[in-house]
Amino acid sequence: MSNIQLIIEERAANIGNFMVGRLLPFRQKRMIGPFSFIDHMGPVKLSERENLDVLAHPHIGLSTLTYLFEGSMMHRDSLGSALEIKPGEVNWMTAGKGIVHSEKTPEYLRHSDKVLHGLQIWVALPKELEQMEPSFVHVGKEELPTWNEGETQFTLIAGKAFGRASAVPVYSPLYMIEVKSKEKTKLSLGDQLFGESGIYILEGGIEEEGNSFGPKQLLVAQNHSLCTFTMEANTTIYIFGGEPFPEERFINWNFVSSDKSLIEKAKDDWMNQRFDKIAGEENEFVPYPSLTNR
Repeated sequence: MSNIQLIIEERAANIGNFMVGRLLPFRQKRMIGPFSFIDHMGPVKLSERENLDVLAHPHIGLSTLTYLFEGSMMHRDSLGSALEIKPGEVNWMTAGKGIVHSEKTPEYLRHSDKVLHGLQIWVALPKELEQMEPSFVHVGKEELPTWNEGETQFTLIAGKAFGRASAVPVYSPLYMIEVKSKEKTKLSLGDQLFGESGIYILEGGIEEEGNSFGPKQLLVAQNHSLCTFTMEANTTIYIFGGEPFPEERFINWNFVSSDKSLIEKAKDDWMNQRFDKIAGEENEFVPYPSLTNR
């Protein structure tokens, strides 16, 4: 019997001047463990006249995880952080009670051709930490645990798994693992995982109980302990999940909370410009949308 509970296909979504493939939230599965939102960016080629410009926008109640495969982005936030992220690195921004950030093509790349490709992820905070002070951490590629098992390479991007711990300072039991196979290989990972679990196929394919799955599909497992599958040669997947929260999480635009009143307050604060500003970008912001599909 297959261990696949649900198959989620990427759906096109517009985040301003940039199209992405949305994976979570999904109408039949709003979250996987504490993971509440996943966008696949690109791969997209941008000309010397095209740039990524996600202007200042707010968040509450979550941590954002940015992980790039190709390209570069400049992160700035209302804490004063200003840092470029490159492939294999992690930007981990915790909004808590409220933060504002922007993501743009770095200045030195704005007048040349470039490629952008990566994942943008939201991880909901535990109820008791939803109103914590905001923070920002950048974790270098060399700080992420990486190991090989035969011709298969593993990188622990966030959380704990396989007896290892990522340097990303998460706030609840979770894991996000990159797995790359050079040759066809069978993996049985159930005893290394916990909670709810999903597999996103970036490239290549996997087989499970006679079923084949390919790129841009997110597979949600019925039971993490039964996580056994075969990776085709030259395949890259991301396994993520963790312990779900006992309380429901509500998502409205860029706000996540277990308390709808906190979302309403954040909406009012943003519309009346009571959030802190990003230095040098005080007059740039994304207005609260009149309608939202998040």
